[in-house]
Amino acid sequence: MTRYKVWDPAIRVFHWTLAAGFIANAFLIDDDAKLHEWVGYGVMALVGLRILWGLIGPRHARFASFIPGPGAVTRQITDMALRRRHTHLGHSPLGALMIGNLLMSMLAIGVTGYLMTTNAFWGAEWVEEAHEAFVLWAELSVLAHVAAVVLESLRTGVNLPRAMITGCKTVPDNVKLERLARADRTNPGRSSR
Repeated sequence: MTRYKVWDPAIRVFHWTLAAGFIANAFLIDDDAKLHEWVGYGVMALVGLRILWGLIGPRHARFASFIPGPGAVTRQITDMALRRRHTHLGHSPLGALMIGNLLMSMLAIGVTGYLMTTNAFWGAEWVEEAHEAFVLWAELSVLAHVAAVVLESLRTGVNLPRAMITGCKTVPDNVKLERLARADRTNPGRSSR
């Protein structure tokens, strides 16, 4: 096994704070409560910061480092179908698509939620229905994301949830690694079995 530094603290804090904010607003806080609105603003601020970090942050945080092409997506699906143990240091192609989906979903939820507080759209049924549809889409996407993380962790032997907590991916030596860079290793001369 070899450990690689992948996720910086900003990415990890963003991930878990966004998850907590979304779960709180979707399931715990009453929709009519002022707290629901403020948590929504907090989620929007997080998404804005993540977009900024995706432009100026470290390599694995940058959108340019993980926006997949059709060939990369096809290769990952083929690897999964053929049970090939192949992993990526940063986001996998399908993982990158899910990140884009979730960020856009959070933005859509935030915009429609904000519109419901304005004089122009307060009480407009289509805005409320759009808000609820985006929330439902995000809930389904989160379920798919969690399922995919569990399945990919089992398939590749890389504990992805732990990586999002510690910032390091521990990759089994018999797993093919894409975009391997020596600078990513936490202990370049040492691997543990």
